[in-house]
Amino acid sequence: MIVVTGATGNIGRTLVSLLAEAGEDVVAVSRRAEVEGLPSQVRPVRADVGDSASLQPVLQRADGLFLLLGGELNGRGESPSALVGAAVEAGVKRIVLLSSQLNSTRPHALSHERLRAFEGSVRTSGADFTILRPGGFASNSLGWVESIRTQRTVFAPFGDVALPVIDPADIAAVATAALIEERHAGRTYVLTGPEAISPRQQTAAISRGLGEKVAFQELSRAEAHARMAQFMPEEVINGTLDVLGVPLPAEQAPSPDVEEVLHRPAAPFDAWVARNLPAFR
Repeated sequence: MIVVTGATGNIGRTLVSLLAEAGEDVVAVSRRAEVEGLPSQVRPVRADVGDSASLQPVLQRADGLFLLLGGELNGRGESPSALVGAAVEAGVKRIVLLSSQLNSTRPHALSHERLRAFEGSVRTSGADFTILRPGGFASNSLGWVESIRTQRTVFAPFGDVALPVIDPADIAAVATAALIEERHAGRTYVLTGPEAISPRQQTAAISRGLGEKVAFQELSRAEAHARMAQFMPEEVINGTLDVLGVPLPAEQAPSPDVEEVLHRPAAPFDAWVARNLPAFR
C-alpha cells in the first residue's frame, strides 16, 4: 500500500492516478472531508500531514509514503523527526520526499531550512528514501489566471530572466517511479523543465495557445513583493525574488534527471499550456 499526502494538488492528484494505473493499492490523504475525481479503486482519507497522531493510523500497513509539505508546513509545525518517525514506526519502508532545488543551489537559504531538516530526517530514518528537488513549476503561471481572464495581461517581475519550469505531471511521474522501483533508493533528483523560459516568453506561449493577444507588464521588485506578501512569509518572498531576479547558473540550466528516470525529456512549457488552456479562458 502507498500513502500519498497532498493528494488533491497539482502533483498529488496525478501521482495517485499513475500509481492506481500501475496496479498499486493507494490511499489519498487530504485535509478535505471528501475528495472528488479520484480513481474508483483509490481510498480517500481525511488526515493532516502536519500532525503525526492524525497521520499514523493511515500509515498502518503502508509500504510507501509520498511526503509533501503543503503551505504553512514548510515554515513551521511538528518536528520533522516526529512526522518521519511516525511513518517508520508504522512500518513504512520507502519514503519519497518532495523538497526543492534550492536545497541544491542555495543550501543555506533561510526560506528552506525546514525542508532541509525534513531531508535530514528522511535520510537518517532507516527507510529507503528518494528526495525530489524540483525547480519552478509551470503551474505557477496559474497565478496569472485572473488578470489574463479580466485584462488579457500578465503582471510579473523580471520579465526577461529565464528559468526552466517543470510540468507537475513530470514530477508525479518521477515520484511514481521512485515509489515502485528499487533503483531509486538513496537518490536525490533535481527536476526542472527542458529549457529556460522567461515570464515574457511564458506569456507569449499562453497567448499562442489562446489564439489572442495577452500583454505582459513588468512589475518592479517592490511591486512584486507587495503582491506576494498577501500569501507568503517574508523570508520566502525574498528568497523567491532572489531566484527569479538573480538566478545562479545551476538554476538556469535544465537538469537531466527527469530524462534519466523517465527515459524521455521533460515536457516543455507549451505542452503544459495546451493541457491547461481552459483555466485561462
